Amino acid sequence: MTLRSGPLSPPIVIAHRGASGERPEHTIAAYDLAIAQGADVIEPDLVPTRDGVLVARHENEIGGTTDVAQHPEFADRRATKTIDGQPVTGWFTEDFTLAELKRLRARERLPQMRSTAHDGQETIPTLDEIIALAKARSTQTGRTIAIYPETKHPTYFAGIGLNTDRPLLAALKKAGWTTAAAPVFIQSFEVDNLKWLHAHTGVRLIQLVAAEGAPADHAAPSYAAMVTPAGLRAVARYAWGIGPDKAMLWDVEGGATTLVDDAHAAGLRVHPWTFRAENAFLTPPFRRGTAPAGHGDLGGEIASALRLGIDGFFTDYPLIGVSTRDAVRSGVE
Repeated sequence: MTLRSGPLSPPIVIAHRGASGERPEHTIAAYDLAIAQGADVIEPDLVPTRDGVLVARHENEIGGTTDVAQHPEFADRRATKTIDGQPVTGWFTEDFTLAELKRLRARERLPQMRSTAHDGQETIPTLDEIIALAKARSTQTGRTIAIYPETKHPTYFAGIGLNTDRPLLAALKKAGWTTAAAPVFIQSFEVDNLKWLHAHTGVRLIQLVAAEGAPADHAAPSYAAMVTPAGLRAVARYAWGIGPDKAMLWDVEGGATTLVDDAHAAGLRVHPWTFRAENAFLTPPFRRGTAPAGHGDLGGEIASALRLGIDGFFTDYPLIGVSTRDAVRSGVE
């Protein structure tokens, strides 16, 4: 297979929640390892504390990613809430102050798939701590380390008085990051908050797109409608790129869809998610063996996507991502 339209920008390796295949996700250790492995970008998902501080967790429910259940003093914080129309039971960041969250320790979210050897060692980092890490490592390595924050459930949080867009922009402004030249990409599965951000910042915005369903803010009829040529032109009016589920790159028979070419025709970069080494997450041609936790040919899957002309990709294993990207770019695989 040869490159189709080719990337609009040199492909970047985005460390999904850090080097989350090797360290508990969204920890300084995971981000730092990803940088050491050559990632161009580290990705924090952002949720607020009760006192309005943005911290990095994949979800505001933290029962699966911290040791909160082992803290008897927080037993009464367990609750059931409706998040984006779905009931969720557990412990939620918005019910804790930052000081309380700092008493918790991170743990592996997928213990059936990945090592738990690093559980209990890391705290929950704040956005400010992640920005400081990116700046420090940029200075130390001589490489620009970008961040790729996702605003999680912005409509839900705004509805309970914890707007996440304004404090995010305040933190970026404090860092001196306000233009498209800044080492920042802001991503969201919702639409209206990206449109608000487009009117209030110059940093690059990424519309996330799932393989099914629709944005939680009901600002679009479906994700499928958003990736038609007309839908992509509409997205391009407020976003710099799209972040589609990697499954959308290929059809059911394994052939390439037109998504990358259609997005590029609209002037949008394409950063698909998420490339993981375990068979359970790989597309069938790249699985090796039958064990769900066994590692298959992640490099092969990434290379196949790069040949479609993508402009970057999210991966839990940035070391494999960097080596594969470099090999494809140099024509040596």
